[in-house]
Amino acid sequence: MNISSMIKLTVSMAIFGSIGFFTTQTGLPAVELVFIRCICATVFLGTLWLLTGGHKTEKWDKREVIKTCICGIFIVLNWVFLFKAFEVMSISIAISIYNLAPIFVLMLGAVFSAEKMGVRSILATVVCFFGSILIIGIDSFTSVSQFMNSGVLWAFLSAVCYALTMFTSKTIKGLSSYALTFIQTTVGIIMLLPLCDFTAFTGLTQVNWLYILGTGFIHTGFVYYLFFDSIRDLPTVIVSVLVFVDPVVAILLDAILLQFRPSLLQIFGILLIFASILYTVFYPEQQIKKVIPDT
Repeated sequence: MNISSMIKLTVSMAIFGSIGFFTTQTGLPAVELVFIRCICATVFLGTLWLLTGGHKTEKWDKREVIKTCICGIFIVLNWVFLFKAFEVMSISIAISIYNLAPIFVLMLGAVFSAEKMGVRSILATVVCFFGSILIIGIDSFTSVSQFMNSGVLWAFLSAVCYALTMFTSKTIKGLSSYALTFIQTTVGIIMLLPLCDFTAFTGLTQVNWLYILGTGFIHTGFVYYLFFDSIRDLPTVIVSVLVFVDPVVAILLDAILLQFRPSLLQIFGILLIFASILYTVFYPEQQIKKVIPDT
């Protein structure tokens, strides 16, 4: 087991878990914050790509570049929707819904790749959605306006876009991690430039700018470097476990620094979601089938 890679991945996920707290301290709306984030990540990762000489050995394929651009659109929308969710709802609730992405990947596979969802996968999906309803609260569904203003829609859209990112990126094999991320963040800059309200940057304090640059260079640039540098040397099962450091840190920071106090139903809902996702990760349908002896 590569201990160094495990430490890198753990650190990257722990840092990323604080992004919700950082976002609430930046003083910027979602679109403008993601725009700055894309600029910082492009500069940071592009510089590393040049310094390591990776740009000289990069193998470019037209189809893969197009897929990467599409993937970039999904990942940027994922960030925008997640940050908009942070603006109007608890970080813990937003992160819990956001982590439904692996379940959405299963559903996308069933629709677009003819991958059958077995009874266990369907049950896990139902349990996840039931857990989501518990943490959101029944009150959020009493009217359309309450539902739209609760941030639930933004959190679900962020999870869907993250799932689309994972689903699309599975087919990209030839590009390096640096090229992949550089293209994606460049797409983000182009996408968000015409939508960006530059008056949002006026009146920001030095503290705001520290959090903004931290979100850009640390949470995007540095974390992505650690993440991509570590996952190549680790088994999928280890990566699947360590990725859960992110929501754990996010929920702890929400409780400690922002005084989020979930109700018993919300705690139960959060546990249902993560238990179902862990079950799906460690006991996929094909793995279960292998365990059953032939009759």
